[in-house]
Amino acid sequence: MPTILQVHFPFDGPFGEAMVDAMTPLAQSINNEPGLLWKIWTEDTESKRAGGVYLFTTRADAEAYCKMHTARLKNMGVTAIEAQILEANEALSAINDGPLSGFR
Repeated sequence: MPTILQVHFPFDGPFGEAMVDAMTPLAQSINNEPGLLWKIWTEDTESKRAGGVYLFTTRADAEAYCKMHTARLKNMGVTAIEAQILEANEALSAINDGPLSGFR
């Protein structure tokens, strides 16, 4: 079942185009994570927060990535990491054009 991972944390920047410049290698490496289907990068310059919403093929893949990513963030000195793992309801998401179909 497709599984969503949401991760958000305090972040002092960079944001916007500077974030693209700084994070492109990381974004490219995330594509190699087992079970990853897609990631939406999130940022809020006003509240100084960043993170992402990920879709994985299985809960096990989401849990493994969450464990690794949380440890990586902590090693970088990031605290107050918020992470949630949720199963996606494919039938209801399809009604609202959620990008879940065809990912098996």
